[in-house]
Amino acid sequence: MSAPLEILYQDEWLVAVDKPAGQLVHPADHPQEGDEVTMKILRDQIGARVYNVHRIDRPTTGVLLFSICQDAARALHRALERHEMRKTYRAVVLGHVEAEEWSCREPLQKEASAPFREAHTSFRKLATITHAIGTLSLLEAIPHTGRFHQIRKHLLHAGIPIVGDYRYAGIETSNTAGEILGTGTRMLLQSRRLEFVHPVTGSNVQIEAPDDSSFLKVFPA
Repeated sequence: MSAPLEILYQDEWLVAVDKPAGQLVHPADHPQEGDEVTMKILRDQIGARVYNVHRIDRPTTGVLLFSICQDAARALHRALERHEMRKTYRAVVLGHVEAEEWSCREPLQKEASAPFREAHTSFRKLATITHAIGTLSLLEAIPHTGRFHQIRKHLLHAGIPIVGDYRYAGIETSNTAGEILGTGTRMLLQSRRLEFVHPVTGSNVQIEAPDDSSFLKVFPA
């Protein structure tokens, strides 16, 4: 049985949780035995049907917003399409970062046969350390578009892949980093903060995830 989710925000229309690594946001098209699905866990936990508002990758942790009301979900989907929801991430990357702040506008495609689409991510360096495996940098990332694996791909394009990103940093590199840092198979990408206008009350809502324990192993608070 899955552990209860940490609820970060809840009212009569919305609920946000701190998604653990390894959970799917919603059921996969081709479910596998042992899949843990955040949507199902939350539904059973609060005893109500929930609608996903946005998605984060399976290995990503942090703020994940659902709606208890279908009309509110539709309104938030429209806000996402208009880029009116501000999503802030944190990532630990392999490599030295010279710039304090920069943007990447490299067009991205979801798969090899798909067309390239405009993509825009802003980055800010928060801290840098020298470790046994080399230089590690803690970054803040704000995606202004919502492309598939956008932050992960833009950091790979910059030559600074995310620690534990088996897909883009490579299996051997990720295994070595996880063993030395004590983070195991974790990918160090966290949905840190979500800001939006409440679709019913009109109030400004800001939801923030707590410090991720795997991040703290690399960059103690």
